[in-house]
Amino acid sequence: MESVELFTGCGGLALGLSKAGFRSLRMSEWDKHSVANIQHNRDLGLSLVKNWPIHREDVRLVDWSAYGGVDLVSGGPPCQPFSIGGRHRGNEDRRDMWPEAVRSVREIKPRAFLFENVRGLLRPGFADYLRWVLQSLAKPSLKQEDGESRESHLRRLDSAEHEATYCIRLVPVNAADFGAPQKRHRVIIMGLHEDLGEWPTPPRVTHTRDRLLWDQWVTGDYWRMHGIHPPRSGPKKLDSVLVENLRSAMIEPKSKAWVTVRDAISGLGEPGSRHDTPNHIMQHGARAYPGHTGSLLDEPAKALKAGVHGVPGGENMMLLDSGEVRYFTVREAARLQGLPDDYEFIGSWSENMRQLGNAVPRQLSEAFARQMAKYLRRSPLKSKAA
Repeated sequence: MESVELFTGCGGLALGLSKAGFRSLRMSEWDKHSVANIQHNRDLGLSLVKNWPIHREDVRLVDWSAYGGVDLVSGGPPCQPFSIGGRHRGNEDRRDMWPEAVRSVREIKPRAFLFENVRGLLRPGFADYLRWVLQSLAKPSLKQEDGESRESHLRRLDSAEHEATYCIRLVPVNAADFGAPQKRHRVIIMGLHEDLGEWPTPPRVTHTRDRLLWDQWVTGDYWRMHGIHPPRSGPKKLDSVLVENLRSAMIEPKSKAWVTVRDAISGLGEPGSRHDTPNHIMQHGARAYPGHTGSLLDEPAKALKAGVHGVPGGENMMLLDSGEVRYFTVREAARLQGLPDDYEFIGSWSENMRQLGNAVPRQLSEAFARQMAKYLRRSPLKSKAA
């Protein structure tokens, strides 16, 4: 199966697609630092990355029609316009690239598409714009005309009830539910060409909080696995009711456990203690204060952030057993995003943390990519759109 990707970043979404069996024909990214990291790993011959066709370019200048009928178009349009931590300007932000995502679908006419964004896109203030995005993706041939307002175009899209080319599903997700060691709430938009004859449904959740609490506070397996004693304070207040319910029911959850920070960084050791693992270097200067507390070791991390105004919630720090805080190393942050240890980052800590804060967790992208692959394999012929 072949794909085209917009807004590649440092490659989290692309890694998930590659692991699900997609071969990219073109990967487009404007940020020079992200492109440099991908090129560095491609030059190293890193598995899955060595054949990536990365282009540093402005997606607004790309003619996508050369890739007509490709199996999948994917991407994570810049999230800052809609992020809770951003400036909240939505479609008025010059970084809003949803119109380019729509254009890529219109020009390529893929069999399917997969786009990711922040859950801030679901805020009531963006409701009309989100409806315009979804309607434009479902009916990409109904192009917004020169001089036509978005409001007028949306009315025209709404009135064209029977002209949808794609079946659309919008899915709010938590990446932790798919094995990422991170509570990262996002929105996934799945689209299937009508010729495939199916409505997309999300993949089944594989990891749960209930199973983590079971392993920690019912069986104690979690603490034994890590060779440590459970905290004397017991479960957090918010978890105590759930733990008691699990204990009284004694019905073992069938899912896998949420992956914690401690799980994710296991084996790395202290920063600088290993020379066979790149980017595991101490970044000094972390400190805690009210509202800036870092991630707990025995839960999935807070969502890593790139942050227009810094990272006010301490999302790029961890709270150690000693009660002290320190910054995640680039390697630890890469593990939180599901990137392999042999994926090397070049450049500064802050620049690489920015890229990782913008990335799609590989575990999440792989789960949805495999789901899309199932639909495409069930209908192996190219759609009439090609």
